[in-house]
Amino acid sequence: MRTLFIALTLTAVPAAAQNSPFVGEYSLAEGPDVGGGLLIRNDGRFQYMFAAGALDERAEGRWQARGEMICLTTDPRPVPPAMKKGPLLEIDGAVPTLLVTWPNGRGVAGVDFVIGFDSSEPVEGYTQDDGWTTPDGDKRIPRWVELREPIYGITAPRYELSDADGGKLRVIIEPNDIGVVDFADACAERTDHVLTLHRAEGSMRFVRLAEE
Repeated sequence: MRTLFIALTLTAVPAAAQNSPFVGEYSLAEGPDVGGGLLIRNDGRFQYMFAAGALDERAEGRWQARGEMICLTTDPRPVPPAMKKGPLLEIDGAVPTLLVTWPNGRGVAGVDFVIGFDSSEPVEGYTQDDGWTTPDGDKRIPRWVELREPIYGITAPRYELSDADGGKLRVIIEPNDIGVVDFADACAERTDHVLTLHRAEGSMRFVRLAEE
């Protein structure tokens, strides 16, 4: 992962940052199907990258020494992705019952949903690129929809459908700073050449790369 971090900007910074034993480049120790890196720079900044399947994360910001640990804060703070209701969109000559898209209209597959009706049990499933359509012969009219994008955990309050919606819904995912991790004083401790970063989702171990 050394190619993730190419240039180090050297600026006037406190001696505590310049002389910190944490300064250096680290590679994610977990695996084998994940990869990542963490760069602790001597100018008080950090860079972070992580990839696992369809999930890609990144962050950069400030670090500060706190006793025997350092704590990371993403700067600037990212704007999280969000969902919003959008105008209905026709796909292959028909309007799907449920369609999730990016702002450009491209469909988003793999979004988990629960659709409720006036009576009977709700329907659960996940979207395809062309959305999801009520099966032929099913005359029930959707009254509410709950959605969750599982990779980045994007959710929205339950969408209540009125008669004007005609039982159909399109939701647009606004990506904003999708994939940028909002580290808010996520702290790391160092043992020999291993740095352990503690975050809400769990701990991550990084191994310091040998200096050339």
